[in-house]
Amino acid sequence: MPSEGYGITLTDHLDRWGMKVCPIDRSLKIMGQRYALHIMRNMILLKQNRFNQFLNSVEGINAKTLTIRLQQLEEYGLVERKEIPGKPAHTEYSPTKKGMAVQRILAEIASFSAKYEPEIIFVDESQEIMGSHSLGLEIYLKFMTIEQHW
Repeated sequence: MPSEGYGITLTDHLDRWGMKVCPIDRSLKIMGQRYALHIMRNMILLKQNRFNQFLNSVEGINAKTLTIRLQQLEEYGLVERKEIPGKPAHTEYSPTKKGMAVQRILAEIASFSAKYEPEIIFVDESQEIMGSHSLGLEIYLKFMTIEQHW
């Protein structure tokens, strides 16, 4: 056992809970990839479902990275890719049931930023989060957590 005040090792913690890997590490392996949460945000919140929509709205992403990230999100079971026939044929992406669970993570991230950085998040930085912004944030978070069907 480690000395008091020094905590325990991750391995000891995982063993104690009967885990093979840290669930936070696993989630970060998936969500921690650059732009992954931005793509999921745009699918869930902005209802975007096409490659060029993501390419034009995720700041800083390029076509190669977007292609890789969409493939990874599909491999992780967060996104479904669908070929739409027609002229011209195109591809649409949508969140799976597992992918829709990401909306709770997005809502928590939004809540954290709005609470601790309101001067950066809101247009009128003179107002406190518990003031007039709280209703707007509450509505935004409620919208983020509404069960949505694709």
